Amino acid sequence: MRQTMRFKSPAWQKRPILALMASFAAMLAGVLCLNAAVPSAAQTPAQVSLAGQFLVAAPSMGDPRFERTVILMAGHDANGAFGFVINRPVGERAVSDLLEMLGGEKEATVTAKVPIFYGGPVQPELAFVIHSSDYRRAQTLAIDGRVAVTSSREVLRDIGSDKGPKNSLVPFGYAGWRPGQLEGELGARAWVSAPADPRLIFEENRDKLWDAAFALRTQDL
Repeated sequence: MRQTMRFKSPAWQKRPILALMASFAAMLAGVLCLNAAVPSAAQTPAQVSLAGQFLVAAPSMGDPRFERTVILMAGHDANGAFGFVINRPVGERAVSDLLEMLGGEKEATVTAKVPIFYGGPVQPELAFVIHSSDYRRAQTLAIDGRVAVTSSREVLRDIGSDKGPKNSLVPFGYAGWRPGQLEGELGARAWVSAPADPRLIFEENRDKLWDAAFALRTQDL
C-alpha cells in the first residue's frame, strides 16, 4: 500500500474538544505519537453516555465528511464526546512499517499486517488500536466489556508477534464533539445510535456496515 497514514486535519474540530482530551492524555502515557493529546473518557453520573455504542450517520447527514459513516463511540460525558470511524478502510499495512513510521526502528521479524482506517478528522497523525477485550495493557481503555482501545507501540508489537488481541483494527485520527454539540446534532437527527456489536466492528464487510448498523438503530427518524 503506497498511501501514507497522514490526513489533513481540519482546525475547526481541534479547539472545541481540548478539555475533553486533557484527562485521558495522562492515562495513555505510551501513546504512539508521544506529543499528541488524546481524549478523555470520564463520565459524569448525570450524563447519558453513548460510549460503547455506534453513532450512525442518518441518510439526511448534511456533512459530506461523515456521510454514511459508522462511529464507535469511546467517550461521551459533560465535557464532550469522541469516537472512531470504523467503515472507512484505507488498506493494510505491515506492523513493522507502522512501528518504523511512528518513530521506532523497523522490526524485520514482525511480519503481520493490520487493517488501517481513517478514524476521523481530529489529529490524523495519532494512531489507536481498537481491539477485542481479551487483551489489556496499562494504557488500555475499556470501551465496554467486549471492546477496548489501546494506543502504544507495545500493542502493535504484540499483534505482530501473535501475542496481541484476537481481533483488532487501527484507526488514524478520531471524531470529536465539544460539550453539547453531539446532543444538538442528535436533536437535529443528523445521527442515530445503535448497539455496537463486536461482529460488526471486526468482521462485517465494510461496504455493508452502514446498512447493518443503521438497521439496528434505537430510534426512528
